Amino acid sequence: MLRFEVFEWTPYERAHSTSFMRISVRMFGDIHIEDRERFATPARSAPNMALEVSCGSAGQRRVMATAGRQTERPVGAQAYLPEAVDDLDELRRAAAQCHGCDLYRPATQTVFGEGPPGASLLMVGEQPGDQEDRQGEPFVGPAGHVLDQAMERAGIDRRQVYVTNAVKHFKWVPQGSRRLHKTPSAREVAACRPWLHAEIAAVRPRIVLCLGAVAAKALFGPSFLVSTERGKVHEPPDGPLLPGRPLLAATVHPSSILRAGQDRHEQMERFVADLAAVATRLGA
Repeated sequence: MLRFEVFEWTPYERAHSTSFMRISVRMFGDIHIEDRERFATPARSAPNMALEVSCGSAGQRRVMATAGRQTERPVGAQAYLPEAVDDLDELRRAAAQCHGCDLYRPATQTVFGEGPPGASLLMVGEQPGDQEDRQGEPFVGPAGHVLDQAMERAGIDRRQVYVTNAVKHFKWVPQGSRRLHKTPSAREVAACRPWLHAEIAAVRPRIVLCLGAVAAKALFGPSFLVSTERGKVHEPPDGPLLPGRPLLAATVHPSSILRAGQDRHEQMERFVADLAAVATRLGA
């Protein structure tokens, strides 16, 4: 027997009207559990269960439930915020214990933001990568090196910038011995948003620069398009106000430049130009 936790599931129908459950399991990926009488609980009443299962061959990826119990669903980061939300050190210590979504399970550690309190510029990316997860610091992997180069060319001193991510844990899928990035879901971004808002409240930047679509949608809203709005500085959108009402801007994530192939030089130039536009606005 193997014991594991089921993170997400949804019912769906297959041929001949046979009902199955599609289950996301950290260790195994997508697994189908046969819906027999002893496992007939509707998904809506038991969204997260701990199950004991017996496995066939790894290639078959089909298991049968033999026992189950209901567990509480994560409640998001709000429940983990400390009282002193304007203290970055307190926030960092509290975030290290956050179990507000299931991403803490496969991650090595929480990767909180870094930079000086009172920084005029706060940069927010998507999530930590493999190296960030191992080292516990944001933007220290390959994408971070691209960001460093672009910031230097744009006249931005990284030591004076607060850098963080919309999601604080590394979401990944295994491929052999490698851990491959997997984009966090909207639910996971929403669960982690209280940490980002708390960081903005503690730092009080003049401008928040979103790096990539996930970060931009987390602050601008789901309809925001980086491709058409990159490099522009915006007033905060309607809706719940960000602490301090910082200006917002967006550009691509530096990891996209690493994937640009023959267009890498051109994409790097555009990225530097976006950062330079933000630097100019800060100096105005």
